[in-house]
Amino acid sequence: MTTTAILGAGAMGESVLAGMIGAGRPLDSLLVGEKREARAQELRDTHGVDVVDNHAAVARADVVIVAVKPQDVTTLLDDLADVLRPGQVVVSLAAGLTLATLESHVPEGVAVIRVMPNTPALVGQGMSVLSRGTTCTDDQLAEAEQLLTACGRVVTLPESQMDAVTAISGSGPAYVFLVAEAMIDSGVRLGLARDVATELTVQTLLGAATMLDETGTHPALLRAQVTSPGGTTAAALAQLEDNRLRGAFAAATTAAYERSVQMSEH
Repeated sequence: MTTTAILGAGAMGESVLAGMIGAGRPLDSLLVGEKREARAQELRDTHGVDVVDNHAAVARADVVIVAVKPQDVTTLLDDLADVLRPGQVVVSLAAGLTLATLESHVPEGVAVIRVMPNTPALVGQGMSVLSRGTTCTDDQLAEAEQLLTACGRVVTLPESQMDAVTAISGSGPAYVFLVAEAMIDSGVRLGLARDVATELTVQTLLGAATMLDETGTHPALLRAQVTSPGGTTAAALAQLEDNRLRGAFAAATTAAYERSVQMSEH
């Protein structure tokens, strides 16, 4: 079986690791590169994986998942140039780093795949969007897709769409968490205990998302089914429209898109 090394075990790196383990990926096919011993021991205790330094991890791996901060990626790849070898695949989870930039920092013969994941990978419900580099083969792309499917759904798109992907699914969980926070706080303000308001909100979001997914019905139609003329939902939706909820989301996603473009340029 392919051996996969994950370099960088922050929130996203650990989410991908946990997703793979939860999907049944054998522990002996996974490695983590971590230089801080306290963090390395924590990962060993929590996940039961082998944690070594980055060079040792890359030397043993077929696929190298780079999950460090975007500003640290090129420095890390330059440092690993002496152990990266032809036939390996480098999978970058870093926002804003283009395929051209990544390919310029790996040795010839090393394939590159750019991925925009999101944090629900931690519970096996992530959304990962892949773009392949110029030398990436169909088999290498398929291997990366299979790996990331352990963490949720996978879509492969042209790199030209990656900034829009970042604005929607990459940053998207934070939007949902903010909505959940607002709904819970509103429930408390209306007299509900916080744990009750939290349960009501979480299950409502989960149920609504499941309906969208399983029915395939347009959200406008599902919304209409909940909205009786002159009823409570109609009154609430009118307030959301008056407060420009759609405009706020359009502005927010545009800001995320533009920031992603800026990060790619720099």
